[in-house]
Amino acid sequence: MSKQHPIIAITGSSGAGTSTVRVAVEHIFWRDGINAAIVEGDSFHRYDRAEMKRQIEQAHLEGRHLSHFGPEGNLFDRLEALFMEYSERGTGLRRYYLHDAEEAGRFDREPGTFTPWTQLPLGTDLLFYEGLHGGVVTDKVNVARYVDLLIGVVPIVNLEWIQKVHRDTAERGYSAEAVTDTILRRMYDYTHYIVPQFSCTDINFQRVPTVDTSNPFMARDIPTLDESFVVIRFKDTRKTQPDFVNLLHMIHDSFMSRRNTIVVPGGKMGFAMEIILQPLIERLVRREL
Repeated sequence: MSKQHPIIAITGSSGAGTSTVRVAVEHIFWRDGINAAIVEGDSFHRYDRAEMKRQIEQAHLEGRHLSHFGPEGNLFDRLEALFMEYSERGTGLRRYYLHDAEEAGRFDREPGTFTPWTQLPLGTDLLFYEGLHGGVVTDKVNVARYVDLLIGVVPIVNLEWIQKVHRDTAERGYSAEAVTDTILRRMYDYTHYIVPQFSCTDINFQRVPTVDTSNPFMARDIPTLDESFVVIRFKDTRKTQPDFVNLLHMIHDSFMSRRNTIVVPGGKMGFAMEIILQPLIERLVRREL
């Protein structure tokens, strides 16, 4: 951690909804005029799309685990090096993973490839990471130790799978069967490298639907925010200092389920994220957190 060069990381599984928190945080950056260095977790994958497909096929033949969730599919050492360098000097190397033709066209490259590594701009107020591994800890790396504010996005697992199936079939052209196979193939890495991060997070946002999600692979649609509650857990209230009385007053129909946990209606999730995170981010920028 570094008071001089703070780092905020949003971590969550594929399909968890980290982009919702990213939007809330970007609104805060815009309102407060915060100059953030943005880092995307996908840029630390080890292989481009075509090579990853070949590596997965080879791993399957050899009976090995390989996925975008685990160390074999990622450059955890480079992510740790970036966080360490930024916390010490406010700089470091990043690149972009080009998901689709629109993104790739801006760089005159093919979709599913990476841009070259480049230095972060100097003079930024903080580093903001969104991806799978903002709090990952293994026997070789400890990314979490450099993060000043670690936020987890963790819908209950059936909802997470529903969101992933719908996103990957609608936006990325995969069949439902292919997405299901990916979920099953990633399960070992999911339990060993994704789930443990949520014990390190300062705040977790967990969406819980109030409709039947018993079979996520047959769900026709994603439960709406209004069909959900969001469970918000604060790990150390001495650090984050949530004003629960004010939150309960501002967020209609919210309630406390434990001394460090507030539950809010799903439709209020974005609003809750902004009013919870804005004072924390402002304290970080003032070097007070």
